Amino acid sequence: MIKQKEKRVRIYGAGGHSQVIKEVLLDNGYFITEVFDDKPQMVHFASKKVSEGLRGDNLKKFPHEGHPVIIAIGNNFERSEIAGFLNSSFGIAIHKSAIISSTSKIGSGTVVFAGAIIQPNTTIGEHVIVNTGASIDHDNIIGDYAHISPKAALCGHVEVGEGSHIGVGAVVIPKVKIGKWCTIGAGTIVLKDIPDYSVVVGNPGKIIKTKKTS
Repeated sequence: MIKQKEKRVRIYGAGGHSQVIKEVLLDNGYFITEVFDDKPQMVHFASKKVSEGLRGDNLKKFPHEGHPVIIAIGNNFERSEIAGFLNSSFGIAIHKSAIISSTSKIGSGTVVFAGAIIQPNTTIGEHVIVNTGASIDHDNIIGDYAHISPKAALCGHVEVGEGSHIGVGAVVIPKVKIGKWCTIGAGTIVLKDIPDYSVVVGNPGKIIKTKKTS
């Protein structure tokens, strides 16, 4: 039986993305003890007081110790940056309707939304977003801070690098490797390996530019 103290969690981020995470947590019986945001005056989290986040001088004053934190921020880079600042433990939020194989692994800080499917022998990294209705087939490897958008479909033996964003309704065929910090546009069909920092759109997917790394 789960003790009540183990069902408490803190949320970092109070924008629109946090609303989805909040509902997942509340449906699972969690109590949200604190909410933080870098711009607490511009938030959607109306049901609870929002405290200032980590920016500026707040880093030293931030209450790192306490209940586990879930970073409720959709931007992959910002999520990775905040995770690096925090000296806290991290929770996991999984919607009750998600289907997750018992042989898959899910890293700390990751969120899995309604209707998502994660098939056998798949490894999901830390602070990943598996969004509504996303399908991740067997033997996938999803890097830290990645975002698999609603209705995206990843076939078997696909690899997605750190920080990459797979857009809404995108399809990745089997055994394709997508590098780190890539952006795969909505509806894109990925038929071959994609190098780091690429932006890919279309059917079939084509690289339209490479992101600057400095």
